[in-house]
Amino acid sequence: MKKVFVGMSGGVDSSLTAALLVEQGYEVTGVYMKNWTQDLPGMRCPWADDLADAKRVAVQLGIDFRVFDFENEYRDKVVQYMIDEYKSGHTPNPDIMCNQEVKFKLFLETALEQGADMIATGHYAQTNNGKLLLALDGNKDQTYFLYRVEQSALEKTLFPLGEFTKPQVRTMAKERGLATASKKDSQGICFVGQIGIREFLGQYVQTKPGKIIDLSSKNVVGKHDGAIFYTLGQRHGLNVGGGLPYYVVGKDMEKNEVYVSTNLNTESLWQENITLQSTHWINEEPREGQTYALRIRHRAPLVNCTYSQGMLQLEESQRAITPGQSTVLYDGKICLGGGIVV
Repeated sequence: MKKVFVGMSGGVDSSLTAALLVEQGYEVTGVYMKNWTQDLPGMRCPWADDLADAKRVAVQLGIDFRVFDFENEYRDKVVQYMIDEYKSGHTPNPDIMCNQEVKFKLFLETALEQGADMIATGHYAQTNNGKLLLALDGNKDQTYFLYRVEQSALEKTLFPLGEFTKPQVRTMAKERGLATASKKDSQGICFVGQIGIREFLGQYVQTKPGKIIDLSSKNVVGKHDGAIFYTLGQRHGLNVGGGLPYYVVGKDMEKNEVYVSTNLNTESLWQENITLQSTHWINEEPREGQTYALRIRHRAPLVNCTYSQGMLQLEESQRAITPGQSTVLYDGKICLGGGIVV
């Protein structure tokens, strides 16, 4: 009987994952990863509630339950990365870094050390012989967040939810009477729940007000409270009143200036070519000159592109491709990997 350690976050997805694996005959151990416990002003970190929910489901299922404390490593590898990237004017994705450094590295290594044969999570994805495949539910598919996971880790990972839709998961959890069946999905930053990125960064980064400048007229049209908080294509939160809506089309971190335009077709908002750095290919590098499908952000529609030495030539221009964000390539249902936008 294979031993599987299941990452249980206290949500419905990981709860059903554990339940399905018990039913499939695995020897299951539930594991809560304690990654973040810090409260922030006006925001209580929900970790204790999530831990209690995960424990409750483990008791229901009659499985062993453990807590892995990764808080120090998480702070170093994920939180500090996010803060540093925002400071440099980029738009990072902490969920991707968490999967790379914590869930499919640290958690996997610790589970194997403690006797597991494999790990499992509640991600919506599928694997086949070390390949990462799209989930059945296109709306919930999470392969975008998993593109930096190593092939060797995927070979020791189970994703039982990959063949179900989210409504099916809810129904199956209710049918089994799981304590988390009706629990709402978590929103906001992956590790601090509902709090917004502005409130979080405000605790760690000193910011100062600066000018919001119309790119075409060069006129100052407003003030911002820190260029770090603004990202390409952003419309809301500018507090620039009157007339047509403004969109962020650029920023200068050294000058602490944010540039905006009312023209959605301005060249600085659209790109046909993407240069990638820090590329990670799960199985092998894409073939030169081959056409693939590309996703520039989670839930963004797939667009065709041609790959050549870390460069992507898009068939159609895409809006607001932002330095620091991840771009992920697909060959049919297979997630090949991707890289960070320069």
